[in-house]
Amino acid sequence: MTDIPQNIEKKRKFMAISTQGIILIIIAATMMSFGSLGLKGAIEAIGGFAENIGTIHKDIFALAINPIFIVGLILYGGGTLIWMRVISTEPISVGYPILMSIAFITVTGGAAFFFSEAITIPKIIGMIVIVVGVVIATNG
Repeated sequence: MTDIPQNIEKKRKFMAISTQGIILIIIAATMMSFGSLGLKGAIEAIGGFAENIGTIHKDIFALAINPIFIVGLILYGGGTLIWMRVISTEPISVGYPILMSIAFITVTGGAAFFFSEAITIPKIIGMIVIVVGVVIATNG
């Protein structure tokens, strides 16, 4: 049996996840999403990544000195650290679907804004289905 403090155990009888957990998940998902968008932006800025295995070292160097890549990596890494805090105190079976649904919506919107990717009706329907599914699954 794990050593979960009793106040957390009591709280979980009434709600699946704490308010602090939700706030941290939103922060983590947002940071990881914008980090991913930054990584994609940096990869596009250098003209792609590892298209030729013989020149991968040049791609790695180009990314390593790219400010967008560095910011993206910091955001993604920081979001991951916050996520680690969440899973240390909250049920992962509840937190992970919330994290992924927020990230999916954030990345889809960011991809449309930064990279002119289309937000199609099927994507919108998919996001709605995912959010409804997460709400159902996390309250069960």
